Amino acid sequence: MARYTGPVCRLCRRSGVKLFIKGSRCLTPKCALDKRTKPPGQQVSRRRQRLSDRGVQLREKQKARYTYGTLERQFRKTFDQAERQTGITGENLLVLLERRLDNVAYRLGFADSRSQARQLVRHGHIMLNGRKTDIPSCLVKEEDTISWREGSTKTEYYQQLAASIEGKTVPNWLSLDRQTLVGRVASLPTPDDVEANFDGKAIVEFYSR
Repeated sequence: MARYTGPVCRLCRRSGVKLFIKGSRCLTPKCALDKRTKPPGQQVSRRRQRLSDRGVQLREKQKARYTYGTLERQFRKTFDQAERQTGITGENLLVLLERRLDNVAYRLGFADSRSQARQLVRHGHIMLNGRKTDIPSCLVKEEDTISWREGSTKTEYYQQLAASIEGKTVPNWLSLDRQTLVGRVASLPTPDDVEANFDGKAIVEFYSR
C-alpha cells in the first residue's frame, strides 16, 4: 500500500500546527516547527496570498489525514461512513478516527506515535479481544480489550515499555491495567474527549462540493 515516506516534520510546517506525527519528540526542543515556523518551499518576497475558502477546507482535511496517518481513499471511506451515521458528520468522523486500533494502541501508551503504533499492529504484536489483529484501521467497540501477543512480551521493546508505562496518561474513555499492559475500551470516545487540531465542519464542506 502506498504511503507518504518523506520528512514528516514538513507536514507539520505545511499545516502550521503540531500534528504530533513523531509523538513525544514534538514536545521537545528538537521539534522542527519550533525551529522553523515558515512553511516549506522557496520563500517569496511578496505578501503571501490569503487562502480561499476551498484552500482552508483542503488544509483542514489534510491536517486530519496527516494526524491519523491515512491515505485519501481510506480517509474518504471513513468520511462516507461518518456521513451515513446519525448526528453531526464532523463529530462522527472524529470518533471513527479515534476508534482505529492503531490510534487506540497509541492512546494507551503502547507507542510514542501513531505511526509506531501502526507498525506494532501490522507486525502482529497487538491482540484485539484475544485474537491477533494486523489491521490498523480496525474499529474497536465498547468493552473490547487490547493486549500484547504472548511472544511479543519477551521483546526488549515490551520490557522498556513496562518500565515506563507509569508515566503515561490514558484518556478517560480507555482503561489500562499497568501491570499486565491490557487495555479496555470503557466507552466510545466523544468529541469532547479528543482535542482535535482540525475543523470537522470544514472537512464536511470540502466533501460537500
